[in-house]
Amino acid sequence: MSQKGLPHHTPAIGIHLAMFPDDLEQLPNLAEELWYVTEDQDQIGTSALKIWKTSSGRFLRLEYFDGTKFWLDIQGKHIWATWPDNLTLEDTSTYLLGPVLGLLLRLRGVTCLHASAVSFGNYAVAFIGSEGAGKSTTAAALARQGCAIISDDVVALAETDNVFYVHPAYPYLCLWPESVASIYGSPEALPRFSPAYDKRCLSLERQGLNFEARTLPLKAIYILEERRSDPAPVIEPLADQSALLALVANTFATNVLDRAMRAEEFKLLGRLVPRTKIRKVFPHRDVDRLPDLCRAIREDVEGPNDELPGRLDIAGTE
Repeated sequence: MSQKGLPHHTPAIGIHLAMFPDDLEQLPNLAEELWYVTEDQDQIGTSALKIWKTSSGRFLRLEYFDGTKFWLDIQGKHIWATWPDNLTLEDTSTYLLGPVLGLLLRLRGVTCLHASAVSFGNYAVAFIGSEGAGKSTTAAALARQGCAIISDDVVALAETDNVFYVHPAYPYLCLWPESVASIYGSPEALPRFSPAYDKRCLSLERQGLNFEARTLPLKAIYILEERRSDPAPVIEPLADQSALLALVANTFATNVLDRAMRAEEFKLLGRLVPRTKIRKVFPHRDVDRLPDLCRAIREDVEGPNDELPGRLDIAGTE
């Protein structure tokens, strides 16, 4: 949408709110094939997310347990969204600005890690791990120590001249109440994204924290493992084969990839592993030891062998 007197720019993505694709209105009985069902369920056993593919192959339809729906064209150029009367645009945005846009990137062929990322100077550092491992929590704690947030939940990668880069996302973090309590002392220290969503919104601007708007070369990936007692936190090196398997297991929305896309992603991650510092991290089970974890990560990032192979001059990176 453009306004008179302002330059017109072709949008990278068309987002259509409170509407669905015109094709579906013209062909209301267009057949669909159930493509994906998440294992997560609510208290009455309803799947958190189901994804259908239309028989024409033109669209994916996502339906969340609360009735919020999204349609994505298979080329990854447009998103349509509708939601029930009892929900709001803010509720819908919690899906749109995270998993839905992440899925769209995958449709475009972009490899994405299910991760959070921060900047250390002119380099990006990412954190991956299972659900609840502390990816966003670790990023938030480092942000309070001066690091800038690059992305949360979805880390989009790009390869240029044998160097891997991380694209910036949005200037906020999504934290569970327990994480907010461990960092700020109380789960009520940060507001909810919406009344219907228990996660809290850490707005970088409101908290006086930094957002990294540059695309930066990826220097290190830390895999957050199970929490331990002393001598944790511990950081351990990882053999290339184990590192590759860990990355494959922690890519975002792998269910949308066909066989050819999976093969290309495997090759890309295989090129990434030998060019990136990849470590296992065992945090301390005492949440009050989070500063110790940040200190250990900082020392490892800034330690020996800290130069990226290949291109070292990143002047002019945007």
